Amino acid sequence: MEFVSSQDSPWALSPDCSPEDQHLRELAVQSPQLIRDNFIFLFFRSLRIVDKGVNEVDENLLKFHNLEELILSANQISKINSAHLPRTLKVLELCGNEIVGLQDLCSHPPPELQHLGLGYNRLLGSSEDKYLTAEFWPNLLSLDLSFNNFTDLMGIVSKLATLWRLRTLVLQGNPLVLIPGYRGFVIDSLPKLCILDDRNISPDEKHQFHGLSSKPDLIVNKAQLVVSVGKIKGIPNPIKLEELESSPESPVISHSYYVTYEFVEREKAEDTNNAEVMKFHQSQMVATPNPGSPPGSADTGGSESPAMSSLHKQEPPANRANRHLTPRKPWAETIECSHRKEHVTGDLVALKAFLMAGTTVTVVEEKVLSWPIAAALAEDGGKKGKADKGKAEEKPKDGGKGNKQKKKKESPVELRSDPPLLRSLGSGRVNLESLLTGDQLVAVVCDFGVLVTEETTQPPSPKEKDGKKSKDKNKKTKTGGENPASQKTTVAAKGKGKNKESPEGKEVQEIQPVPLTVEFQVQLIQWTATFDAQHQ
Repeated sequence: MEFVSSQDSPWALSPDCSPEDQHLRELAVQSPQLIRDNFIFLFFRSLRIVDKGVNEVDENLLKFHNLEELILSANQISKINSAHLPRTLKVLELCGNEIVGLQDLCSHPPPELQHLGLGYNRLLGSSEDKYLTAEFWPNLLSLDLSFNNFTDLMGIVSKLATLWRLRTLVLQGNPLVLIPGYRGFVIDSLPKLCILDDRNISPDEKHQFHGLSSKPDLIVNKAQLVVSVGKIKGIPNPIKLEELESSPESPVISHSYYVTYEFVEREKAEDTNNAEVMKFHQSQMVATPNPGSPPGSADTGGSESPAMSSLHKQEPPANRANRHLTPRKPWAETIECSHRKEHVTGDLVALKAFLMAGTTVTVVEEKVLSWPIAAALAEDGGKKGKADKGKAEEKPKDGGKGNKQKKKKESPVELRSDPPLLRSLGSGRVNLESLLTGDQLVAVVCDFGVLVTEETTQPPSPKEKDGKKSKDKNKKTKTGGENPASQKTTVAAKGKGKNKESPEGKEVQEIQPVPLTVEFQVQLIQWTATFDAQHQ
């Protein structure tokens, strides 16, 4: 007995062994004549075989004449013949297998079964709900159907209503939980139920949804979700960076920012124009070089450029999701997107798959170069155009203020805009699986890290100046005391400053970097108040 009970003994059992294991080991010491096959089969009342690669249950299991609990979770069972199950079973757990149908299991089910676990299987669908009745399971107290593909809420509830002893039910993870009014309809239709989706059913809930089961016309097999995009913070000021290289020939540059996100394809054809816009943007983004990818973003790539890697990450599987974008906003330290969009879909299976995979949120910068039309005509006009251009260059000697005001006034008429240049500033995944497990709101702040911009290059003009001027400009950029910020700049919107001495002896204030963040949330519309008031 000392050898059996001591932890230092080679015959000692592991600390997590069951009391039955310990008792059987002691019997082997005290009464070795009892340890025979028949005795062992009769001895066990619980058998737990988890994640052992089991793919079939054969007739040898019938030797366990007193078996009451059988746990076969996380195996590879595709079908189970109920004729091979001991008739004494009270608990049968088959979670995490590959079962696609219940016909074999219900051909000769254990009559005393009280708990049946079928969660996380090979997508059991609504065609199997006919086997979930008292005809097969007269004594069932607990039923776990989580994370399968049941979509017909009223159909499955009508079958479960025959299980008059049922007290615990788990349906979370099925597409039908996305239907508004799901929880209230189940609670009112199964009045004896005590626990639904691992949450106790309170008397208040029963009162709130009383009478909903008698109005099935209120239950529509469509899901409603609302996506909201709030504030964007941490984008550097693009105007300050480009003022360093501005010149009379430089184009008028405008910047705008928006957020894109994926969402499951809708039933209605309201987003056709939006989809076409996104196709155009995708082609533009592929052709646009990305100066750099911020640390902390979801972009990863081997030999690919950061821009291409970001695009591949954002690309959803075919026919799985559409990309949506928020309205464009000009730069600000805090950009208020104030975007709210309702998505309605009747393809609940596709919506479940989308929520399991999550969505991609991306911050995009759109840069538009607008050139003076006069400069473009001068380029085609030869010497005459050069002379006119020279005269135009002699005018702005008042500090450039009057010229800037004139550009602003004449920009709608006098400027020709190039196609927009798009750049992904940050991209990452948002997990939405909790919407399938009872949560009605996923609200996150996507943090893409501190945005680091690479060397800023002057955009090309319609016609370059002569070689001397371009060389002088390059020398000034390399040797000038005010241009280190144009080489590589860590930009932040807010922070505490620290004083540093520049090479010229002047004090320069460093700004604490601020990460690029976006407020993003998805809300699942469900009835939480009395159903009639909510319906109105």
